[in-house]
Amino acid sequence: MAHYKAADSKREQFRRYLEKSGVLDMLAKVLVALYEEPEKPTSALDFLKHHLGAATPENPEIEQLRLELAEMKEKYEATIEENKKLKAKLAQYEPPQEEKRAE
Repeated sequence: MAHYKAADSKREQFRRYLEKSGVLDMLAKVLVALYEEPEKPTSALDFLKHHLGAATPENPEIEQLRLELAEMKEKYEATIEENKKLKAKLAQYEPPQEEKRAE
């Protein structure tokens, strides 16, 4: 009987841990959403994964996308700077806008 109480105590501690961390509420909400779906999805597990956020990319994929984003931002900034320089250079060879209108 003492062994049963120890296991029950651990189970109760774990349940409180899940409750404090919000896991039980989140699971209940997702299961209610699944229950209330008018057309049940073909895969309940995929539904749960999607609504719990497990469908997000894995960490290596996220890191790769962040690196790619940083690289693209650098290229974008360099292109903007080059564009400014080229516009300034072009302005040297073109007459001012007012002279064009007078012609």
